Amino acid sequence: MKRRDFITALFGTAVAVDLLPLAAQAQHKPMAVIGYLHFANADYVPGAKEFLQGLQEKGYADGKDVVLEFRWAEGHYDRLPALAAELVARKVDLIVAFGPPSAHAAKMATSTIPIVFEVGNDAVEAGLVASLSRPGGNATGFNVLFTQVIPKLVDLLSQLIPSTKRIALLVNPNSPTAAPSIQGAQEGARSRNVQLAIVKAANESDIDTAFASIGNLQGDGIVVSPDPFFDTRRAQLVDAAARYKIPAIYFERGFCTVGGLISYGSDLAAVYRQMGVYAGRILSAEKPADLPVVQPTKYDLVVNLKTAKTLGIDVPQSLLVTADEVIE
Repeated sequence: MKRRDFITALFGTAVAVDLLPLAAQAQHKPMAVIGYLHFANADYVPGAKEFLQGLQEKGYADGKDVVLEFRWAEGHYDRLPALAAELVARKVDLIVAFGPPSAHAAKMATSTIPIVFEVGNDAVEAGLVASLSRPGGNATGFNVLFTQVIPKLVDLLSQLIPSTKRIALLVNPNSPTAAPSIQGAQEGARSRNVQLAIVKAANESDIDTAFASIGNLQGDGIVVSPDPFFDTRRAQLVDAAARYKIPAIYFERGFCTVGGLISYGSDLAAVYRQMGVYAGRILSAEKPADLPVVQPTKYDLVVNLKTAKTLGIDVPQSLLVTADEVIE
């Protein structure tokens, strides 16, 4: 055999031997595991579908490139630290945390695993990031600023019911959103020259008690403050408002789709999709510390005319023409 032929045969064999295991390894490359830490339960809308759409945009397909490891708190905040610890023990590649309690639980559980969060209050004030433009650390995400729009909720309810003299604010006393919600409602009440009453609900039974008390407080309407627990009890809150015939404004359009009167807030479906995009970027080796916290630039106003008619409310034309969606 000629020397040149021998070398070709030798190296050709070596290449073939080396490449076969590499090809097999590529075919069996382990999927990235994303911990999906949520304050609600599996039927919450929006949900994983929107998040997976965002991942798909960055080239990560569910069941092929990534797999989600779900942990649902079902509205019980006290479960979140243990659920976050489970995900850390599972050694997931990334955690997506929905709602302030979930974000805090994830942040307390790990300082190394990347976190993409969605919170309704200020992420800097909450201690989740160093700054919005350069978060630092292992976490970044989305400030949907639900608490910051509380004055607007008071204003919209006052526009809807021009005769309003007294408004109630429903808060969850166990939530980090309670204090900023009260502060925002006080600001809105002063601007509208209406009185403000605070009612509280920390569990399911408290909700009915809170709505029943509004009549005694002579309230003309109620602002449901942004809180993950309230988001899990959409139907119950809407039913209570209907039963006691109390006009209520909510922070998310999902309430109106189940019969709520009016809502104003960020489009959560779009936020969930963008969280998927951020997760994909981090899986592609970008660092959370370098990805700025995103804040919404648009809020949706939804009015349910059917519910307004049931309550005997004549919705002002000024609200109807500015609404992003009118449910008839």
